[in-house]
Amino acid sequence: MTHTLPGRWWRHLVAAIILTASGQAAADEPALPAPPYQHSLVGDPADVKRPKPAFPSLVLMGGGRSVPEAFQWMIGKGGGGNFVVIRATGSDVYNDYLYSLGGASSVETLVIPSREAANDPFVIGRVRNAEALFIAGGNQGDYVRSWKGTPLERAIHDLAANNVPIAGFSAGLAILGEYAFTAERGPIRSAAAMADPFDQAITLSHDFLALPYLTNVITDSHFDTRDRIGRLITFMSRLVGDGRTKSVRGIGVSVGTALLVENGWGQKVGQGPVFFLEANTPPEVLQPNVPLTHRDIEIQRLDGAGPFDMRRWSGGEDGNIEQYSVSVINGTLNAYQAGDESH
Repeated sequence: MTHTLPGRWWRHLVAAIILTASGQAAADEPALPAPPYQHSLVGDPADVKRPKPAFPSLVLMGGGRSVPEAFQWMIGKGGGGNFVVIRATGSDVYNDYLYSLGGASSVETLVIPSREAANDPFVIGRVRNAEALFIAGGNQGDYVRSWKGTPLERAIHDLAANNVPIAGFSAGLAILGEYAFTAERGPIRSAAAMADPFDQAITLSHDFLALPYLTNVITDSHFDTRDRIGRLITFMSRLVGDGRTKSVRGIGVSVGTALLVENGWGQKVGQGPVFFLEANTPPEVLQPNVPLTHRDIEIQRLDGAGPFDMRRWSGGEDGNIEQYSVSVINGTLNAYQAGDESH
């Protein structure tokens, strides 16, 4: 008698046994842990190479609304390479928008919420490959807690050393200066800051980022719509009064506005003004639970395109700059024009 293998049903049975066995093996394998970061990308994922820009450049964005001219300027300065967005919270909302502006080979977002993520080799590699770096909004306290002193911070400094354009928007702007208001205990309004310059909400950081043209500078965002001139002066008073520096400068950027800085020269784009403050004298009264008195804070308000010399802290004489002085007396802001003795 001749025996033959069964037909189609036998092949189906063998296949079922194999699938069951492989499924059981997969189920027995431990699941890979989720990475400590989130990453998404549009465009070409390859690491393109572009010539090093001739000069360092920065973009200081006041927040509230994006400034497309500023992003297009950044893309151009980066040679149209890989545009990288970093943030501690949030989503990849910028990816499609920035890619739609044209010119960038790719746009990617890295959400980096912890020190573990800020130490991750993948994160560091993607940041180091950037031809343009954008620090999005959120809470600057998250950036200081999670990024300061990590390989991510070093990667940002390496980009700056190679003249890669770096931008900050809102909370991202707040950390660009040598000094920063960290908001680790929440926000503070101007009236409260001037009423008590040692309010527990006034948390100031030093030595996080060291970027070109922002040495001895503290920055603030949403400057016009949130009336933040009083609190920025208070921050500056604390920095001088606490002995951290003999003089200090401040930059306040309005909503929907950006300051483009290249080779030491600033140019404004967008709808609002940019304010440049300078405190060359110490505060007269700086005590806990006592209203602030600090006279003669010099201010230059840039309404036109510029230019503004970041090294000499001067806007020139082309009519784009309004110059005046401000004093805080007993916790109240008093403004006067240069040469006016009525203050």
